[in-house]
Amino acid sequence: MQDFFQNISRYPRYFITFTLGIFFFLFERLKPLLNRPVTAIALVSLLFSVFAFTFFTLRAMLGLNPV
Repeated sequence: MQDFFQNISRYPRYFITFTLGIFFFLFERLKPLLNRPVTAIALVSLLFSVFAFTFFTLRAMLGLNPV
């Protein structure tokens, strides 16, 4: 039974490592786009719009504030 709990305790560490790896990979792929002002503005606008879309969609789905 102790092996079971020891195995379960590894999952959060795996999840954090996996998530950070994805973010680091995406940042390295998008970093060259930040060199030019036009692409940097487009990238920041895209990230902001994705965040806003997700925020408002979850807010409407959870019924926190009627839209």
